[in-house]
Amino acid sequence: MQSLSTARVLLIGLAVIGLAAFLPLWASGYILGLLTLAYYFGVFAMAWDLLFGFAGEVNFGPTFLIGVGAYTAGILDNLYQPPIWLCLAAGTLAAVTGGLVLALPALRLRGPYFGLTTLVAVLILQDFIVVDANLTGGEIGLTVPDVISISAAVNYQIALWFMAVSGAVLFALSRSPVGLILQASGQDAVQAGALGFNVTKHKLTAFVISAFFSGLAGSLMVFYLGSASVGTFIDVTVGVQVIIAAVLGGRRTILGAVLGAIFLIAMSEALRPLGDLSNFVVFTMALVVVLLYPNGFFGLLTRSKEDA
Repeated sequence: MQSLSTARVLLIGLAVIGLAAFLPLWASGYILGLLTLAYYFGVFAMAWDLLFGFAGEVNFGPTFLIGVGAYTAGILDNLYQPPIWLCLAAGTLAAVTGGLVLALPALRLRGPYFGLTTLVAVLILQDFIVVDANLTGGEIGLTVPDVISISAAVNYQIALWFMAVSGAVLFALSRSPVGLILQASGQDAVQAGALGFNVTKHKLTAFVISAFFSGLAGSLMVFYLGSASVGTFIDVTVGVQVIIAAVLGGRRTILGAVLGAIFLIAMSEALRPLGDLSNFVVFTMALVVVLLYPNGFFGLLTRSKEDA
């Protein structure tokens, strides 16, 4: 049954990627732009699902990792304009380093204290960016002089294939022995430790991998938008959207997070005329979906007739 489910997931994923690759042939730049953002958010959500869905650690601060990567790449480009690939590497490395610094003490905590620690880290980063405005742009935002491309189709393809590769790596990891150990430790850390597994080491590995993809996605998104701001990358509301996207797509599915991200971005854009009320409507819809379909969108797509 597990192999059947995995095969079905892979077939659906390959089919969707294949269709999405031809979208620039007929879709407008507006649609491509929305999907480009959704794909980056999908990577954020997939990386978060690895830590929560499998390791069982509720990270309330996914934007800490995203923000560190995005601002490191953006600041480096703003000050020195080195090659973009160097900015991307620096942003990713900074996110991984920040993830390690945060995870080493946080993973020793139990219950809600881990989540609280990650949330406080976001607030600290947010305050630092506002206070050190000369370096970060403060509340106004940071301008990034360079962009990867001005073509909507090229930016779309970069986001699509980055999301596809990230999803493949994270999905394979979730189905590997490491993923099984993470799942066991998330369900009962004491029993997993009694069986001889180093629970802390595996959770730290999951956190670092999550930091890698979050930081790289944040860095790429900076060069797509051409700017970085607290409201775009670090605000608590952005973190909530990442978490909702992962849960909507289906916990412990990895790839389902992309569906959740596309749903959130599309609904937020469609309801923009409602102004501040749009977030209320979107979050209410997300709550209804989670209550009616606990396994998320991907659970509906992959369940067998016997499960129906």
